[in-house]
Amino acid sequence: MSLKVAPSVQFPPKKKRWGKDTIYSNLSYLLMVLPGVIWLFLFSYLPMPGIIMAFKNYKLSRPPQDYFIQNKFVYSLITSPWVGLDNFEYLTLPTNIDNTIMYVRNTILYNLVFMVVGLVLSVALAVMIFELTNRLLAKVYHSIFFLPFFISWIVVAYVVYALGSSAGIINNLSGSMGLGPVEIYKEKSYWPFIFVIANIWKYTGNGSIIYLAVITGIGRELYEAAAVDGAGKWKQFTNITLPHLMPVIVLLQILAVGRILGSDFDMFYTLPNGAALVKDVTYTLDVFVYSMLRSATPLGYPAAAAFLQSVFGFILILVTNFFVRRTRPELALF
Repeated sequence: MSLKVAPSVQFPPKKKRWGKDTIYSNLSYLLMVLPGVIWLFLFSYLPMPGIIMAFKNYKLSRPPQDYFIQNKFVYSLITSPWVGLDNFEYLTLPTNIDNTIMYVRNTILYNLVFMVVGLVLSVALAVMIFELTNRLLAKVYHSIFFLPFFISWIVVAYVVYALGSSAGIINNLSGSMGLGPVEIYKEKSYWPFIFVIANIWKYTGNGSIIYLAVITGIGRELYEAAAVDGAGKWKQFTNITLPHLMPVIVLLQILAVGRILGSDFDMFYTLPNGAALVKDVTYTLDVFVYSMLRSATPLGYPAAAAFLQSVFGFILILVTNFFVRRTRPELALF
């Protein structure tokens, strides 16, 4: 007589929950993330209700004594009348459309140059530092290139003024050699080069850190095997280094495309030193928004411009990621 054994019942595995032990074991990582989370909440999520200012005729007013909100900004944000898309129409008025196009053109073109040049130089710097056999010198050189990232644009603006003003060092040297004056605050042609050089000087060292970290993580045996097979440095870069860098490059470029309608406000605002004659090549959308905030323009106008920057940036990220997913799915952001 054979006995039948009942089949064992398999229960679905329980989902692991974060308990006290898990939190304590990851406490150091959570503390490292905490400052970034606080910064993101304060400067990205907390101001989000202010978006409605772009659709209102915002006027600052004092709340009544018996009103449950006593903050002037929040009270005015709630009670200001809705105007729909009237604030956005200001940017397309016949008297403003030329300036709007100029600011958008400057912002996009400068960012495209910064993206291409910055990518090439940051990767090149990371590769050169990695190839140095003396690690002490590599750290010293990288620190020298990284140091400008901590220097304020105000300091750089004073240096530019000391060099290029009418009584500056460059004009004194050109005058002593019998050459004509170099008026950088009156000539538009100088400023695209000044901005590109300043951007490279300040951000190349900082941008190379991520690429250098990726290159350092590549196994040395790959380069040794390639060298045994007769591959030179360029072949090693194109066949080993670049494929390992490609996921990081694509990720950073997708994020950079999302910021293409934004700009480094401190650089574009401080370096020209308020020179009106070069406004056509130094004003970007961020400077335009700030100039409207300083003027008697209703606050709804700069809010509308900033809102459009965010919307188009988000759309550009989605579009760029879509094309990356269609061509190289493994490199897509999401």
